[in-house]
Amino acid sequence: MPHALIFIVELLAAAVVVVVLCRLAHLPAILGYLAVGIALGPHAFGVVPLDETTRYLGEFGVVFLMFSIGLEFSLPQLHAMRRAVFGLGFAQVVITTLGAMAALHFFGYGWQAGLVLGGALAMSSTAIVSKMLAERMELSSAHGRDAMGILLFQDLAVVAFLIVIPTLGKSGGELASELGFAAIKAAVALAVILFFGQAPMRAWFHVVARQRSSELFVLNVLLVTLGLGALTASLGLSLALGAFLAGMLIAETEYRYQVEDDIKPFRDVLLGLFFVVVGTALDPRVVFESYGTVALLVLIPITAKVILVTGLARAFGASLATSLRVGFYLGQAGELALVMLALAVGSGVLPDALLQPVLAAMIISMCAAPVVIQFANPLVRWLTGNDWLARATVVTEIAARSMGRQEHVIVCGYGRSGQNLARLLAAEDIAYVAIDADPQRVREAAPDGGSDVMYGDASRREVLSSAGLAKARALVITFANTAVALKILHLVRQTRPDLPVIVRTVDDAEIARLEAAGAAEVVPEVLEGSLMLASHSLLVVGVPLNRVLRRIRTVREERYGLFRGFFRGASDVADAADHRQMRLHTVVLPDRASAVGRTLADMALGDAVEVTGVRRRGGRARRPESDWHFEAGDVVVLLGSAEALLTAEQRLLKSRTSAAPGS
Repeated sequence: MPHALIFIVELLAAAVVVVVLCRLAHLPAILGYLAVGIALGPHAFGVVPLDETTRYLGEFGVVFLMFSIGLEFSLPQLHAMRRAVFGLGFAQVVITTLGAMAALHFFGYGWQAGLVLGGALAMSSTAIVSKMLAERMELSSAHGRDAMGILLFQDLAVVAFLIVIPTLGKSGGELASELGFAAIKAAVALAVILFFGQAPMRAWFHVVARQRSSELFVLNVLLVTLGLGALTASLGLSLALGAFLAGMLIAETEYRYQVEDDIKPFRDVLLGLFFVVVGTALDPRVVFESYGTVALLVLIPITAKVILVTGLARAFGASLATSLRVGFYLGQAGELALVMLALAVGSGVLPDALLQPVLAAMIISMCAAPVVIQFANPLVRWLTGNDWLARATVVTEIAARSMGRQEHVIVCGYGRSGQNLARLLAAEDIAYVAIDADPQRVREAAPDGGSDVMYGDASRREVLSSAGLAKARALVITFANTAVALKILHLVRQTRPDLPVIVRTVDDAEIARLEAAGAAEVVPEVLEGSLMLASHSLLVVGVPLNRVLRRIRTVREERYGLFRGFFRGASDVADAADHRQMRLHTVVLPDRASAVGRTLADMALGDAVEVTGVRRRGGRARRPESDWHFEAGDVVVLLGSAEALLTAEQRLLKSRTSAAPGS
């Protein structure tokens, strides 16, 4: 069997096993690739050689990483985030780089090594931070926006470092001329490609797309990426710079998202190969021999970076709690730092004795990043009282604005679904309080929603209480986040077990969990979308309208227990002022209610009212049979006209002492 095939199989097997383990441990795949490189590198089992060929293959991962960054480059986005990008981000990168240069100069290293290590230290892991922000629903939070703005500037700054680092191996006047010449070449390449290349690029992609061949489209993307990389490399610049410019060009076309999907498999696989190559450069023996130095290089730079980022965020107007969160999120090293180190080693800028402990410290910091981010919020609450003060201010504002509301609906989340619901509630003259954790959305909604839309975290007990949970008639969770919805349901169940809660979810997978947690109804988007699709399809193929409506109504009646009768057709178009219109009403049975201890048949509510469900002790609603015995605290859901509901409520609640015998 050829040796090359054995090498590839061993590498793939190790990568697959380790990355699976990382996924199971909820760790970034980057760490798995680094571990594979360390284990299979020349300093361990020696499966992967550390030679020019291996480094060159690893560089293709950097090429596609920079191409993806170029695809995400957007002038409108930069303008919208200019405070975080060009304020916070610029200050963080410059101060970190200059500080590291000064520190290394104190220890006797040249400014070239200081520039590389300072720039590398300034980088944070976009892959780790963005993933965890998305998972924790914090991308739109104040600290999430600041963190992403700084990361965006870091992505842009690395382009400048990729231009400068290859020239740092020169000396004296030759270095100055090389730096100047590199800057001129980069500026010319940037101008020519971006200003004169957009029209030809768009026209060429039109030609390729008209062939309707996915194979040809992917080949064209690879050609553009590697072709521009080869062009910049022939000018004495880096492959990665050309790939970045290629991504920027394609980002201005309508094919951006298709290209992003097509290139993602190549990027992830080749980027994984790059991190394997980085891992091969790490010598575990040197790390163990200098473990004290490694520990210091982990603790001191990370602590300094957290303090610096926190101070800068504070200086740019963020609260102390927000600033601390940004600092904790960005304290680690990043994948772009490893790119810079690999390029610096190839240029002879960093000595190997310095590279090994620095590389080990950066890898350890990336391993620790998910844990630090996970505990960032408790750490912030422990370190500062301002967070509690800010939360108290939010709660006070919500309480002041919701004071006086009775029988209102609490809408958790004011996104598209929440806004549509709020408009319908307003059209029916039903009071509501909408709570959203995105301050920009709340600010923009103020002219439309007025005092009904408030900033706050609906998963906090004090926020729900200040929104009038004790006086609300219903609560609706409009965002499809099961973890947060379960937390809200738990809080509601503790405080108001009688309150009906309607939850939105994406599909049917989480219905059982949400209903078991106390949701009165769970509305899956997939079900409603499929019903609309089915109704239109049946009409197109010639099924009569009344039969289509009957079919859809049957499915809904089976699925939505609380809404039996609402989808019966005639009442759908009834006027809201019609007192005969069927509607739902909830009745909570107190201790001395006439219904307590009696059966549904005993109450003789009549045919005008239907008992669609009874919830007991916060559990799921059950449709009662005639022999159902009512207990104190039962939540009875009635369906009927306004007059019939009033009569039934009076019959259920009439005090036992005033109820006539046999009534």
